[in-house]
Amino acid sequence: MPKFRIVVDVGHTPDSYGALSARNDPEFGFNFVLAKRITAKLKSEGFASTRLLVTDGKARPSLFKRVSAANDGRADLLLSVHHDSVPDKLLEAWEFDGASSYFSDRYSGHSLFVSERNPHFATSLKLARMIGRQLKEQGLRYASQYTLPVMGRYRRQLLDKDFGVYRYDGLVVLSRTRSAAVLLEAGSIINRDEEMEMNSPERQETIAGAVAAAVGEFCAKR
Repeated sequence: MPKFRIVVDVGHTPDSYGALSARNDPEFGFNFVLAKRITAKLKSEGFASTRLLVTDGKARPSLFKRVSAANDGRADLLLSVHHDSVPDKLLEAWEFDGASSYFSDRYSGHSLFVSERNPHFATSLKLARMIGRQLKEQGLRYASQYTLPVMGRYRRQLLDKDFGVYRYDGLVVLSRTRSAAVLLEAGSIINRDEEMEMNSPERQETIAGAVAAAVGEFCAKR
């Protein structure tokens, strides 16, 4: 475990902050807080070689910075932490704290993504399934909407119907990394209730504990 090198990637950057939540907060902030908590939990569980990765700049250049950092550090696992939204056509308008915003309370839940283009696809899938199972055991549901036609270009192939693992070949951080790589959409911040839950230390600790338990199980079986 001390030698298992994990890179916990904070999805997006301050300049390219990802989605906006239902209350107009940038996704990057959610990602940063949760990724820090996951990193701390992994280290406390004995994964001493875990590092938090924060990149800057615009979207596409920052993606290759993440890949280079993971590859140069000879990572065993890249875990990219994100929070979810929905396609624009599914958004509804509302006003929060005097400002116009958008929400979608129809969909919620986490999801996990892996790429068949990754050279360690089988390992990536195995780790994603383990994380998904741990999240399920904590009573959390995965987002099932990615299989629906309404998702349009965001529709994905479901690889594991029990634990919410999807195939997403085109993601740079999954396909270009030379280690196993998993992207975690931790929950929906465009869903007004789930946004509040994702902001809570209790939910963050639950997710961090599930990730640490899954990686611990994986290392124990190696």
